[in-house]
Amino acid sequence: MELDKILAVSGKPGLYELMAKTRGGFIIKSLENDKKMPINLQNNVSILSEIAIYTYTEEIPLKEVFLKINEKEEGKEAISHKSAITELKSYFSEVLPEYDEDRVYPSDIKKVIQWYNLLQTRDLLDFSEESEAEEKEATETE
Repeated sequence: MELDKILAVSGKPGLYELMAKTRGGFIIKSLENDKKMPINLQNNVSILSEIAIYTYTEEIPLKEVFLKINEKEEGKEAISHKSAITELKSYFSEVLPEYDEDRVYPSDIKKVIQWYNLLQTRDLLDFSEESEAEEKEATETE
């Protein structure tokens, strides 16, 4: 599943799949318990494909961060988002060494790791497009 169908809703824990658009909002389904619910347009909704992480030079799309975590963990789950803040920061700096520590808060790191683990356990992360693009790029440079 693409990240443009996965939503984070302000004030609600976890991630949601966009099921349908309605006149006054959306119908979403929780990825944790498959419960469907309506939300209105007044809720602050973020589409995961539009989220990026600040680095000192640019903003890295969330999908690229997930790819880096996936490569580090060899396709398995990351550390728990409930780990100590110092542990989370050191883990995130291993994954993304150039992240801007002043603008990426510990709560952001927790969310990214929690989201990655949730998507990984649900087998919703598909990096085949990225790996194909990398292979094509590698053959072109040779």
